[in-house]
Amino acid sequence: MGVKEPVSGEAPSRAGWGTISRERLVLAATDQIEAEGYEQLTIRSLAARLGVAPMSLYRHVRNKEDLLNEVVDRLLAGAWRPAADAADVQTWVLEAADRLRRLLVGQPAALQVYLSHPVTTPAALARQSAVLEVLRASGLDEPSARRLYAIIHTYTLGFAALESSRARWLARHPELADPDTAWLAAMTGSEQFSEGLAALLAGAIGSS
Repeated sequence: MGVKEPVSGEAPSRAGWGTISRERLVLAATDQIEAEGYEQLTIRSLAARLGVAPMSLYRHVRNKEDLLNEVVDRLLAGAWRPAADAADVQTWVLEAADRLRRLLVGQPAALQVYLSHPVTTPAALARQSAVLEVLRASGLDEPSARRLYAIIHTYTLGFAALESSRARWLARHPELADPDTAWLAAMTGSEQFSEGLAALLAGAIGSS
């Protein structure tokens, strides 16, 4: 027998009990965010997408913030690791920071999560541990490595937030008549990020 096609306007069938896992929930949330933006994601809308009652999702996540953390952790896990050799400290750290910047700018959900609270998900902690290890290998002691990590992290988040905001502004103002405005608006690109961080690292690691 063929699969019965739903009648137009008919409510979607409910998923069977126990068929929704945390993994499936995170994947569905990631798909919805990619398609509609994180602002449109709610427990109710996600439940409708999965064909379950909203209350059933609370068996796997506490709330939308918990769900966003899971989604961003998945995105970060697949994006943060540099291809550069860790023995080349400045190149490796710069790439690690730039990969995070690109994720934050390219995924508004990630930027929202990182700006709203300290991120301590498994991928975030793995990334932090790896960066600290490379900074210590450059000759920095533990307190100095942690201070430099904090500076790099703050610089990266701040730059990404400004870059994202400026990109939205530029999309509404494609033609800039004022040269000063155009020059200032263009100060948030990948090249500027790398130049600024390279100067910061040269000063911090070079003087260690």
